[in-house]
Amino acid sequence: MKGDLTAKEALFCTYYHLHRNGREAAAKSGYRFPERTAQRLLSRKAVQQQLERMDAEKESRRADVIAGYRRLAFGCVADAVRLLTADPEDLPDPDSLDLFLISEIKRPKGGGLEIKFFDRLKAMEHLEALVLGEKDAAASQLFSAIEQGAAALQAGDCDG
Repeated sequence: MKGDLTAKEALFCTYYHLHRNGREAAAKSGYRFPERTAQRLLSRKAVQQQLERMDAEKESRRADVIAGYRRLAFGCVADAVRLLTADPEDLPDPDSLDLFLISEIKRPKGGGLEIKFFDRLKAMEHLEALVLGEKDAAASQLFSAIEQGAAALQAGDCDG
């Protein structure tokens, strides 16, 4: 548990969680022998549990972000339209309306309401980057490695 960790070890976990580089995390945390210390810390059960908790929290936050972008990209505008078309004397209770998709509401001098929505296309682009971006990044790295290997073979830099 986190209580089993010293402040320095908790700092190591934070740096390791960010960069996934044990030596760098140990060095930034102030350890004298970062390579050995990183190996020792990463083998400790308390450190592993803390890193697992941090990964789970990050994944939970990521899921929340994805849910928000999905809501912006595919949400219903019916409540906003109901608000826009309502009689100014008989406006619906805002707490009963789903206004998540609205970025701005103005009441112009001439009367009525002006409602601006978040950009659905941008929401979809961000959603695509979050959901598909990881797969595309992994595929891109694979193709890059294959291209480098092919270039090395053509240049005759490989044994074989």
